[in-house]
Amino acid sequence: MTSAGESGHATISLVKPNRPRFLEVEELAAMVRPGETFGVGGHHFARLPIALLRAIGRSGVRDLRYVSWAGGLPLELLLEAGAVADIDICFSSLDIFGLPPRFRTAAETGALPVRDWTALAMIQALRAAQQNLPSMPFQLPEGSDMLARIPGAMTASDPVTGETVSVIPALRIDTFVVHAQRADESGNVQIIGPRALDFAMAGAARQVLVTVEEVVPVGALRSDGRQSIFTRNQVSAIALAPGGAWPASCLPFYVTDFLALSGAFDAKDIPLAKSLTPPPGGVPKILREAAKIHAGTVVTLQAQALRTPAIRRNVPEASIDEIIAARIAAELGNDSFASAGAVSPLANVAYRLAKATHAPDMIIATMSCGHLDIAPSPMILSLIESLDAETAVAHAGGDDTYSTYYQAGAVTHEIVAAAQVDRRGRVNTIRLRKRDGGIIRLPGQGGMADVANMHRDYLLYVTRHSAQSIVEKVEIASSARGLLTEAEREPHGYRTGKALVFTDLCVFKLEPATRELMVIETMPGVTRRQIEDATGFAVEFDADCRETAIPSTETLRILRERIDPLGLRRLEFVSAKERGALIAEILATDRAVVERCIAAQASSHTEADRR
Repeated sequence: MTSAGESGHATISLVKPNRPRFLEVEELAAMVRPGETFGVGGHHFARLPIALLRAIGRSGVRDLRYVSWAGGLPLELLLEAGAVADIDICFSSLDIFGLPPRFRTAAETGALPVRDWTALAMIQALRAAQQNLPSMPFQLPEGSDMLARIPGAMTASDPVTGETVSVIPALRIDTFVVHAQRADESGNVQIIGPRALDFAMAGAARQVLVTVEEVVPVGALRSDGRQSIFTRNQVSAIALAPGGAWPASCLPFYVTDFLALSGAFDAKDIPLAKSLTPPPGGVPKILREAAKIHAGTVVTLQAQALRTPAIRRNVPEASIDEIIAARIAAELGNDSFASAGAVSPLANVAYRLAKATHAPDMIIATMSCGHLDIAPSPMILSLIESLDAETAVAHAGGDDTYSTYYQAGAVTHEIVAAAQVDRRGRVNTIRLRKRDGGIIRLPGQGGMADVANMHRDYLLYVTRHSAQSIVEKVEIASSARGLLTEAEREPHGYRTGKALVFTDLCVFKLEPATRELMVIETMPGVTRRQIEDATGFAVEFDADCRETAIPSTETLRILRERIDPLGLRRLEFVSAKERGALIAEILATDRAVVERCIAAQASSHTEADRR
């Protein structure tokens, strides 16, 4: 079998037959062989091939090398089945539900090797395989420790300019599995919405196995709007699997079933694969109806329906999560192009707040730039993806957005949470060392090692400021602003902006002269002594250090009622013990809001029919 980071580039043929076979899901699963390099498509809780992954787990296959941008739910299913021997990822999370427990155990105990990639390194390695090249260059992740951690990556001199660049060997995939919306009877496969890395993965794969919601006559795909197509010669085999992504989403058929996911993750004594057995009637009707809700329906209902209990009590005080959200939003303007990274509710709220108030012309991209230039729709958990998909100007893939926007320096902001930040603004999101010498595995850096230098502004947030989160020196620099000054950035084609760290105690600025953090603002009511006591290094305060402004009444109203009516931003500020109760509250409110929206839309259709 092939392996990740393998340098020989003529070991397998990526040419597939012109017409894929139509099989059953179990037959697709049987095509996955022990020891293969194995990739999974989809993105977070969207278009995951859950039915196929469950079948692969039942097949008894072993020793897979799991290679994907994300681990998350697919990796958890395969780890539970004992199917995985090696892990190559950029990031692994269960979104609002936290860190994946089986992944954490495998990494923390050393049971399986985990290799962390930057997103750009993985994209370029896949592109090399897709294009039958031995390797591909990519920008150095300056300031971070990531280059040494990526399998096979090295530095080399560009043969034209002599500039030092990173180089990555081709990454070849034996089997790539993906769920899609439709296939026609000839085997052309349709993907609607963000493409993640699906096309790069498929291009690098020896065989591509697809499950679909529907099989339609030849020619039927032409009538659909924004879509991407795997032509039939790119696909090895297809299985019809209605609801095959559940409990993940597959728009426009159904939204993510967060209640089912919550129940599955809470059921510690029941195997995950069993917990994710589809209901007897298939995907619940409410999820299918929710996928049809239009942004206009939600906007119409906001005044009366999208209010949390906290808002109905008219609590006047601004909480720390609201203060930080408003403060981050103040950094954004009409010239901003803000990308929402993985699992960053606070940043997503801040972006939408800015666009809904003082920066209507800014561009927001969600789903890792899969949804481009969205409207500032409310953060309703079950509807976020569908509303963004509807209002987006365009849909894209993660590989496309890197070359078109990230590497080009077109993005101004991608504000992300950091588990640990040091005196020099370096971030650690890979692992923490415990006092007893053990480790705590973190989700990984995704693509932050790349974009920390590419984006104009470098903005981070730490929701619980302590001597363990703001430290003298991180053990692993998973990302950093290595190119800080204009003189360093301009030769690479990057604009120079701010480098800030927001915490629940203060705002730091990364000073270009010293390349160290300095406090420029204190949060309301926080003393300098509190900041000093909670910081792992000697703190310097700017001569003009001031107190962060409290958001205006109007800003708070928009934030609470229009942008984040469920209070998703709070998830990043509560302790692990409080998180479960807050998730339960959010899910209950989310379901009630979805039911109101469905009823309102049905009522409006009835009224329209009467007219």
